[in-house]
Amino acid sequence: MSPSPKKRTEILTRIKMRVLKHHFNVAGIDHNTWVKRVDERTPALLNVPLGDFENGVRELIAQLGSSHTVFYHERTNRLLPQHCINATLRCFNIDGADRWVFLDVFEGGPADKAGIKASNVLVAVDGGPCAPPTMPPFQLGQTYGLTISTVRGANTRTVAVSIPVRKGTKSRPPIIEPKSPIHRMIAANVGLLKVPYFSDPTGLGFARALDVAVEELKRHGCDRLIVDLRGNIGGSLGFARLASYFCPGQIPIGRSLTPSRLRSGYNRDTLPHVRMPATRPELFLALARYAFRDKSVVLLTQGLGTQPFHGSIVLLVNQWTNSAAEMLASFAAENHLATIVGAQTAGNVLGAVNFAVGSSYWLRLPVFGWYTSEGLCLEGRGVSPHVLVDVDPTIAQEGADRQMDRALEILSGGNTLWRAGHA
Repeated sequence: MSPSPKKRTEILTRIKMRVLKHHFNVAGIDHNTWVKRVDERTPALLNVPLGDFENGVRELIAQLGSSHTVFYHERTNRLLPQHCINATLRCFNIDGADRWVFLDVFEGGPADKAGIKASNVLVAVDGGPCAPPTMPPFQLGQTYGLTISTVRGANTRTVAVSIPVRKGTKSRPPIIEPKSPIHRMIAANVGLLKVPYFSDPTGLGFARALDVAVEELKRHGCDRLIVDLRGNIGGSLGFARLASYFCPGQIPIGRSLTPSRLRSGYNRDTLPHVRMPATRPELFLALARYAFRDKSVVLLTQGLGTQPFHGSIVLLVNQWTNSAAEMLASFAAENHLATIVGAQTAGNVLGAVNFAVGSSYWLRLPVFGWYTSEGLCLEGRGVSPHVLVDVDPTIAQEGADRQMDRALEILSGGNTLWRAGHA
């Protein structure tokens, strides 16, 4: 049901309040000017059709100039493919026309279950043509007929992709969470960790699953490791557990800053140094410790000791590697703990919280910024790979994965490729 003009006014008022109090203003916009702009637009948004109201609000919050800033209904119909069918799309020019090509297809997700493969071309959705720059719209709880083909247009077929129902909460937007982590041995002594998402709001559930995966890989003789972060949609503090497997001791991963600390200034040497809680009691203790104080901290690895794959780690990243995955990649690069292979990451590196703003609408807003241990802000910048390897959809449709192949070459000890700690 479309909210009344009174309810719409309440929604806009709550959005303004949340932005003024919580928004991490990495772009340095004038919040007072932004609020004035919202007030000017409000009368025009009170009686328009529901879709125009939602789009108008999204246009206003987009002017905040930061990632992780989203306005959505708990049953939103504006989801990126990776958040609902668990697959990413990339625009490629094929025979003179821009086409959507599947880049990452997450194991066990709706697209994977329908038989869609990386390098398949998306031709149509429910019979309607689908081409860049418009991203195909998907709604939770629906089934779509996706027409796909090979890069050269052969083997065109239509598959049914069914998307489950999910509701958003304060700790999680309404997304279909991909299976994560996934692990297997892919060559002699070479283990693979595929991490499309850092699940569980506290990160503890992901950490437990990661521990199981790493122990199993080590039992199978893993002394070289590929961590595949391609398409990773971000997630929780669980990324710190994975970072902790990259080095034996406790070292800084990076630092988070609150909006108030950003405005007032700070000395990074005096920020509290904390490590990710390893147990639920530790988590509750940390929450109590920072309940009534500024939450700006330096995050440390956990000190998990020496691992057999130390010095032989490759990280795979691409254009859809987001948020917490970028924090991990930058940490590994700055400390020479892994070779980064693939393409430049997204540069969406802010910590966000979901705020209820009325009538089952939510505002997702960045509430802290992330800076690397060397003081670099990754927002809008991303992480550059040491070894740039692009995707060729024509080659990929034959089953080849050039980025994975390069990772295996690096771990085999080739002399011409970048090695961790050596340019």
